[in-house]
Amino acid sequence: MIKSKSNQNMIDVRRLHPYRVIQGVQRRLAEKRFARLWEKSEAANKSKAYLKSIQNKYAGQRLILIANGPSIGQMDLRVLKDEYTMCMNRFYIYFDKIGFIPNFLVCVEDLVLGQFAEDFNKLPIEAKFVNWRLHKQIPNSHFLKESFALNPFFQTDLTQATHFGGTVTFACLQLAYYLGFTEVIIIGMDHSFKEKGVANKVEVRSYEKDESHFDPNYFPKGMKWRLPDLDKSEIGYAIARDFYEKNGRKIIDATIGGKCQIFPKADYYTYFPKA
Repeated sequence: MIKSKSNQNMIDVRRLHPYRVIQGVQRRLAEKRFARLWEKSEAANKSKAYLKSIQNKYAGQRLILIANGPSIGQMDLRVLKDEYTMCMNRFYIYFDKIGFIPNFLVCVEDLVLGQFAEDFNKLPIEAKFVNWRLHKQIPNSHFLKESFALNPFFQTDLTQATHFGGTVTFACLQLAYYLGFTEVIIIGMDHSFKEKGVANKVEVRSYEKDESHFDPNYFPKGMKWRLPDLDKSEIGYAIARDFYEKNGRKIIDATIGGKCQIFPKADYYTYFPKA
């Protein structure tokens, strides 16, 4: 169980996913199996060497972490061109509108990677990090190995199994810390979705327009996606916040109208004034 500053009650993570297939012994066996495969994988070994070469490379610097909420459409992101930026999942469909390519992209969700593998393979980003389980489909990438541990934890050595905490944002925050960034400013993390249902359930998109992301074609009709788990996300966010603060670093949420209450808030235009 995990206790966070945002919720002083003890939270039993197991209650959040009663339907998960991998539980208990099965989960531990999966962890061991994938650990063996990770150690033997040529793609994994190349990624581990790359990760070691960039650890703390950006010590003392500031990173803008760009999430994919509808609020992104309210911001002029062109002012971020000279900042260190990290995006996630399908943000690449917005590259033309902002006029630059972010320094880093992270995607760890199997469904997204599998359905848009061709897109990810074409991305002109050197520092592209994806879930190692898709290394055969998206070979021109660097890889993170997912941990199947029941409780989320903050991994400081990304050459080892890393918990994704129910959201790619948690993976990004661990990567940002590993790279040495002292301050992370999150934008576009609306923490609210139009679709309702059982968290983590895989559904086929039936909406004509995607109203939960910055672009109506982010998840086109007919594509599969996994319903978000906001409770588990908040647990991961609180873990990341506390770890950063304990080590003299900070995470700021500058999302316009964002509903997440885990991180200290700030006005985006205080950091990046309108032209």
